[in-house]
Parts: sequence; C-alpha cells; structure tokens
Amino acid sequence: MATEVLVPVLGESITEATLGEWLKQPGDPVKADEPIASLETDKVSVEVPSPVAGVMGAHAVQPGDTVSVGAMIATIDAGDGAPAKTAAPEAGSTAAAPAPAAAPQEAGGNVDAAALSPSVRRAILEHGVDPATVKGSGKDGRLTKEDIVAAASNKPAAAPAAAPAAAPAAAPVAAGGERREERVKMTRLRQTIARRLKEAQDTAALLTTFNDVDMTAVMEARTKYKDLFEKKHGVRLGFMGFFVKAACMALKDIPSVNAYIEGDEIVYHDYADISVAVSAPQGLVVPVIRSADQMSVAQVEKTIGDFGKRAKEGTLKMDEMKGGTFTISNGGVFGSLMSTPIINPPQSAVLGLHRIEERPVVRNGQVVVRPMMYLALSYDHRIIDGREAVTFLAALKNAIEDPTRLLIDL
Repeated sequence: MATEVLVPVLGESITEATLGEWLKQPGDPVKADEPIASLETDKVSVEVPSPVAGVMGAHAVQPGDTVSVGAMIATIDAGDGAPAKTAAPEAGSTAAAPAPAAAPQEAGGNVDAAALSPSVRRAILEHGVDPATVKGSGKDGRLTKEDIVAAASNKPAAAPAAAPAAAPAAAPVAAGGERREERVKMTRLRQTIARRLKEAQDTAALLTTFNDVDMTAVMEARTKYKDLFEKKHGVRLGFMGFFVKAACMALKDIPSVNAYIEGDEIVYHDYADISVAVSAPQGLVVPVIRSADQMSVAQVEKTIGDFGKRAKEGTLKMDEMKGGTFTISNGGVFGSLMSTPIINPPQSAVLGLHRIEERPVVRNGQVVVRPMMYLALSYDHRIIDGREAVTFLAALKNAIEDPTRLLIDL
C-alpha cells in the first residue's frame, strides 16, 4: 500500500512553493521523517519529510514545478528497500539463472548521478569535473554547484593530444572563443527579493547619508578580550555585537528611525527587533534578532552565529524572518568600500557597514593612520528627516569610537 507525500503547511500566507530538488529517488529506502525533497518558498528552503518508513515511490512533480500546500508530490511504498529474493530453481530445471541486474549508472565511479540536483549535473557537464573527486559541502555531504565550480577552477590543464599525421586544416575559430547563453529560472526566493526591493524604491522616498567611524577602540577591545570572551561564552567576539548594541542605543534616541508608516499613521516601537542580512546559497535572507536591545553582546553574537550557520544549511524558519524594526547589512565581509543599501519594507531605515581600511585622518592637529569604516544609512525621507538621520549616525559613531558609552548608556 502506498502512502501519499503531501506539501506541508509552509507558514502564514504562504500557499505555494517551488520544488527545489529530490533528495530520494524511486526505489531508495527511506526512514520515517527522513527528508526526501526540498521546497523553495518566498523566504527559505524547506525540507519535506517522509511520513512513513518504506521505499521511495514515483515522483509526481519535477524540480522547478510549482506546488500548492496540501498537494501530493510523491508516494512512499511499503517495504524496507531491500532487493526482492529470487526463488531457487527446482532440481532438474533447465532454466538459466537470471542475469544480475546492471549496476546503476554512477557519476565518477561512486557518485549516484540521479541523486545530484539539476544545477550540479549541469555544472559537471559544463566544467568537465569528475564528481567522485570533489568533497561536498552541502547538507549531509551533498555536492553543490559551488563545489563543482571551485573544483573546476583548481583543475590542472589537460596535456595537449598529439596531432595525427595528416590532420585536416582546422576550421577558423571566432575571435573570443565560443559565445554561449543559458536561461535559468529565478528561484522563488530571488523573485521575492527582486519584487520587495523594487516596491521599496517605488514606495519610499529613499535617501542615503554617510559618515565614517574610527574602529581603533573596538578593535583594541576585541584583541584584548577575544580569548576570554570565547572561553566564557563559547562564541567568537566579532564586530556585529558592538554595532547591534550601538544601533539599539541610537534607536532609543531617534525613535523615528525605528518606526514605519502604515496608511496615514506612524507606528513607533519601544523595542528593537534588528534584522541582520545573512548570505545563503539561495540568496540574501534577513532573520530577526528579537528584543536585541535587551540582549548582551554575547547573546547577540550567539544569535548571529546561529543564523549564519542555519542559513547555509537552509534550516532557518519562517517565523525567524518575520517582522524586524531596523536592518543592519554588513557588505564589508565581501570587501565593499561604500554602498547605498535599500530598506527592507515596511521598515524605514537600513544601516550599511563596510570594510575596515587604514586611512590618514587628522587627530589633535596631527595626521595619523587609523582603521576607518564608512557607514551608510538609507532611510525613508517621508518619516525620517535629514537631521534625524545625521544625528542617528553620529550617535552610532560615538558609541563605536568610545565603547564605554554602551555600558553607561550615553
């Protein structure tokens, strides 16, 4: 008897998703609650667990198909996945023994090609990489497209083959080599990101103001206490903890930066739920640190570290990305010197952090070299005035340049 696999409830207001990839192929044994497929929603990737133990049956949909909540996408057949036993022939029988079944075709000798996602198989063909020689960095050691591309960039060039004695003249090659195009459907997450960013530009009166901050004090504090901090709290001391706490303090001083417009009203918050932009394989996701203003630096660092880990694994939950009153995006980890970030609706402001770079600055009439970072605050000018935006950045700058302010709330 076959059991139907249905699309689970995906979260409030989410009625459909896109099938990302099959993690189990027909005939594979599966355990109860073992992931058999991944779904891409507007916000995160969700794994579909098997409702029962048995053998993977037929797939009803293919990667890239849109599926609705409650729809049947596959079946699980009864059994344990073991091959059926063949009865021994009776004595005196002249029937030939059945030939052994052909082994499944495997990529590279020990990688099941059917278990690879379409994007990985396409990358293997495009780059000519043997997947058996590549270590997977995905969940449960699965190969990703990035693994194949990275392996291709490190692959030594093949030795040129000896030309035949009477080789025909080679056809002329177009300058610049072969020109190719590839069309890949946008993931549901990427479509949502594109739509929301465009809505922000169309709706808000966006403006960006800049400042720079001397990172000397924070870097000295980090160097002095990072070992003790990690030993006590089990997490590394980074810069985001300082910036989140400094932002929370500045938001209390300038409440309009922590507010948003709803209809013809302004909604103010007496708490700070800080959205932090995190890079994931599917795109940028923005989980929320709830009540960050009530947290210690250690609690903030632990929360951000957990978000980053689970974003790469694709295990962030829907509820963890809802809400948020203010966003911090750290483009500095990718080497960005300066940017104009776009707000995350319905929020009214976003803080952009950038790379730390040694630059000459004047201190007490002397030119000295200091580790400097540019700060960018993009905001909705309908609710935040320029004076408020500049004051917010100044308060943030002061707290970072003198971290003692974070302790005595100045």
